[in-house]
Amino acid sequence: MTRSMPTEASSIPAASSEETPLAQSFTATRALSEALVEPLSDADATIQSMEDASPAKWHLAHTTWFWETFLLRDHVPGYERYDADWPFLFNSYYEAEGARIARFSRGLLSRPTLGEVLDWRAAVNEAMEPLLSDPACKDLIRLGIAHEQQHIELLLTDIKHALWHNPLGPAMWDAAPGPSAPAGEQGWHEHPGGIALVGHDGSAPDEAFAFDNEGPRHRVLLEPFALADRLVTNGEWAEFIADGGYDTASLWLSDGWAWAGETGARAPLYWREGEAFTHAGWQKRDPHAPVTHINYFEADAFASWAGMRLPTEFEWEAIARGQDGSASATAHDACAGNQLDDAAAPAPRGGKELFGDCWQFTRSAYLPYPRFRPAAGAVGEYNGKFMSGQFVLKGASCATVRGHSRASYRNFFYPHQQWQFTGLRLARDL
Repeated sequence: MTRSMPTEASSIPAASSEETPLAQSFTATRALSEALVEPLSDADATIQSMEDASPAKWHLAHTTWFWETFLLRDHVPGYERYDADWPFLFNSYYEAEGARIARFSRGLLSRPTLGEVLDWRAAVNEAMEPLLSDPACKDLIRLGIAHEQQHIELLLTDIKHALWHNPLGPAMWDAAPGPSAPAGEQGWHEHPGGIALVGHDGSAPDEAFAFDNEGPRHRVLLEPFALADRLVTNGEWAEFIADGGYDTASLWLSDGWAWAGETGARAPLYWREGEAFTHAGWQKRDPHAPVTHINYFEADAFASWAGMRLPTEFEWEAIARGQDGSASATAHDACAGNQLDDAAAPAPRGGKELFGDCWQFTRSAYLPYPRFRPAAGAVGEYNGKFMSGQFVLKGASCATVRGHSRASYRNFFYPHQQWQFTGLRLARDL
């Protein structure tokens, strides 16, 4: 690292009391993105460690491209782009927006520099001010805020993966607070089964937001089940390893067994003897903290080893109803859990909350709900076209911006991917 490390969490500028709640959310989200890259040099922010990940600088630029494209270009008469060549660099996957640089080439973009991207962000922020109070733009602005919050989490997980490849094990921030308390005996949330309503109902208060893939709300039939009241821990995962969990074919799905054989994986990502790599560099592994950076195959194998199973997304949501980490939740609320509040090293620490620490795998395929229709136009590409081959995760992680998740939220990743803050909560039939 070439910049000095802050010794405390970077502070986020307070929003003006004269701003509307929507404007405050826009300002805070944009500021948090920039606070997160303060410890990074231009080189740190440019590297790309794998095709699934993107450079930190690219995340800052892509979210700015989103605001400039879908808000300023389309809703400000006569608006001229900051740089006419940059959409080719920072469009992600929107076919309706034309050609773009290949995803695996994002780490080759030494120009524009990090400083130039930050200057662009400042210009776009200023240009957005009139639209923040325009009722006609409200829904699109809320989507843009949620979009940037997603990229905040991706920025954190992607830079962690990049720094892990450095033999020096560099740290972005000082270590998070000390070891977690022992998890204690596992308890259960029991559910009698029956017909449950799941998904976002679209009639919540005006400030509520949901992605299109969270609805429409619909009925599902649940059999009696129980959901664990805490996440699986590092210590429990070490027992799984010691008992030959990675070497017992009968525990694994066929694709998972092939993945373990091809990759040689014998532990979660970022583990080495007694340690785990974090945003604070290599740290002693906490046996009481939730295990994270596992994929769907690993989670399913552990559940089989434990004599349990993964929950369905509908079972998880039925237990979580009324306990979501909504925008009104704070770090002190009982249900809010460990989520991202400022620019500091995120780390799972454990607890009884349903939200926070790690995204939790379900055994539900990521598919459209009954009567689902993607939004019109380019923004309709946001979710619907990815409903193929992924599994749904529920909850939130220590890198999820607080207020971003809710009971109906449907995160999704491919079964082999490990680099996100992903863990598991067991379920069983009653």
